[in-house]
Amino acid sequence: MIRRRSSFVYGFAAAVLIAGAAGGVMAQRGGTKTGKAGTASTDPASFEVSGVMVDVRGANAEAARQGGWRVAQRKGWEMLSKRLGGKASSLSDSALDALVTGIVVEHEQIGPNRYIARLGVLFDRGKAGAILGVASTVSRSAPMLLIPVEWSGGTGRVFERQTAWASAWTRFRSSNSTIDYVRPRGGSADSLLINAGQIGRRGRGWWRAIVDQYGAIDVLVAEVQLRPDYPGGPVTAIFTASHGPDKIRVTQFALRVDNAAGLDSMLDQGIQRIDQAYQAALASGALKTDHLLAYRPPEEKPVEEETPEEAATPTPTPGATDTTASFTVQVETPTATAFNAAESGLRGVPGVRSASSTSVALGGVSVMSVRYDGPIGSLRAALEGRGWQVQEGPGVLRIRRPGGGGGGNAPSPAPSGSPKSE
Repeated sequence: MIRRRSSFVYGFAAAVLIAGAAGGVMAQRGGTKTGKAGTASTDPASFEVSGVMVDVRGANAEAARQGGWRVAQRKGWEMLSKRLGGKASSLSDSALDALVTGIVVEHEQIGPNRYIARLGVLFDRGKAGAILGVASTVSRSAPMLLIPVEWSGGTGRVFERQTAWASAWTRFRSSNSTIDYVRPRGGSADSLLINAGQIGRRGRGWWRAIVDQYGAIDVLVAEVQLRPDYPGGPVTAIFTASHGPDKIRVTQFALRVDNAAGLDSMLDQGIQRIDQAYQAALASGALKTDHLLAYRPPEEKPVEEETPEEAATPTPTPGATDTTASFTVQVETPTATAFNAAESGLRGVPGVRSASSTSVALGGVSVMSVRYDGPIGSLRAALEGRGWQVQEGPGVLRIRRPGGGGGGNAPSPAPSGSPKSE
């Protein structure tokens, strides 16, 4: 469950947990939203600090929890400033309230007058970066389709049914990662396109159709084999991370917990190590797209036979259609205003015949189909000339406004702290 807040103590009166609780509660500014297995949950507009331990007493359960969250903000800022700036610094509680976009409850125990928890703190990337004097933007990889496969009892599952592995990837927040994960929602169509059988195929043609469906240019396969000693007893998990249709192994390791109650925590730890391995592979240049996967065969154009009369009296047509090509443009759209501005901005580029949206993801990356009179390099130059930051792939452009905005000339909206789905 994910809870958000409109103030620091929003929702305290709704419920007080007397027993221990674990896992994915996140208090943020905004509204209320419930997560679903297979849904991408990420906030690139935030710096994240996890594993903040607090043990606070108060007059009652609500006061203890409020005090614990304030202590977590202070400790989180010290950890973030030490990680990014090299030395710990402190800020007032009022200043931290303006910087913090969310509190992530990793594990908590609430008593009548005591609060013990392991928390995560999300800080606004732009504001925190300005204070610490560090870059607030993250250079990310090309979009990569993530396939989480869980092997249990000799059967591999992806989205055919809800699994603990897919739920763990739902909880994972990739705001500090350099990998641009594309995580499907896990609907009925996803379970047909992406399954354990598909990861064993090497045919690039079908893989190209799948990655194009999700707006990605490559594929990452994250597998876990769960081996319980007996029901409810110790569980051993073997994690394997691979890349591309040929399943080039990036890393493999094993973790173990004493009982099934610690399964979620072990899976979260496994995802962190897999993400670190993928980032290291990207930095070393090992995470390269297969040239056969990136290849797009040229479109065959029908040849029309001209009659002698038509050949003798050709009629010139301005803007000849034989130079018009269709390209996919991915654009970061944090808000509806940014989406509308990006769409109108694309239509205003000279040479663009049409720009229509094929996938709208507010708070994430929307996909548009653009027909343009000229090669993709000319379209990229035209967009860069209008102030866009452009990444080019095979037949695909990914654009964003400097500073993280995805819209046209409108100013970048303030980060809402809301997770997005990819």
